[in-house]
Amino acid sequence: MTHASNTHSRHEEPDTHRTQNETGKHVTQNESGTHGTQNESGTHGAQNEPGSHRTYGGPGAHHRTHEGHEGHDSHNGRVVVTKDGLPAWLDPVVHAVETVEPLQLSRFLPPENGAGRQSAVLILFGEGARGPELLLMERASSLRSHAGQPSFPGGALDPQDGDPKADGPLRAALREAEEETGLDPSGVQLFGVLPKLYIPVSGFVVTPVLGWWREPTPVGVVDPAETARVFTVPVADLTNPAHRATTVHPSGHRGPAFLVESALVWGFTAGIIDRLLHYAGWELPWDRENQVPLDSRA
Repeated sequence: MTHASNTHSRHEEPDTHRTQNETGKHVTQNESGTHGTQNESGTHGAQNEPGSHRTYGGPGAHHRTHEGHEGHDSHNGRVVVTKDGLPAWLDPVVHAVETVEPLQLSRFLPPENGAGRQSAVLILFGEGARGPELLLMERASSLRSHAGQPSFPGGALDPQDGDPKADGPLRAALREAEEETGLDPSGVQLFGVLPKLYIPVSGFVVTPVLGWWREPTPVGVVDPAETARVFTVPVADLTNPAHRATTVHPSGHRGPAFLVESALVWGFTAGIIDRLLHYAGWELPWDRENQVPLDSRA
């Protein structure tokens, strides 16, 4: 994989127009439907300089100290999380992950009584022909939760994933990404974990896991019963004010949205992208009055 040659100071927009070689990823371009709701919070927290490693031990912690770059440690079977060797343009994202507080991401936090189904999503950054990009998928319209909605790869933890308060979410994020998109986890370098969040409409407690697509492999629909399509979105399109909007649900809920790749990305996924762009310093001014009404079935 070709790494970014330009360096970027913290809170600087990435050079998303830089020419790169194609990564060989298979991308489908079918129309997308959407479902889900999301609100956000704009509070501010501490801005401490991130260290090179931290030990991941559950909600609020971010890193486990291991050597290596792959998603799995071939020596002891544990999951590797490291910032070593990341491209310079990811520095603002790393800083955001290290410093963001839960309420800066969402006002919906896991219930204090422990209720909710543990799950994880993989927020995977790669580099394509137009520079930095994110991997997304469209969920099948037949699914019970968030049917037809563009989302990060991910899903509920299985028993074999392990402890939800330790490596479980990391394993689940990689496993689900492989099952839903055909991604080879060995080419993914996990570099951070965001605080656990909550999706009230489905009852999921979600751990967002961030990765760098160090060695891209072809991706596409594996099981049409789970996934309608798999696609990548350039960060340049996500930061483009012309592609931004505010969704309005009949219930009154409002949230950020992105009109990209023939899809309306909104709900939980759009909320996370919106906050990452903001706290990484990549967000550009956009018209929040540009509203997109949502169907009552969403």
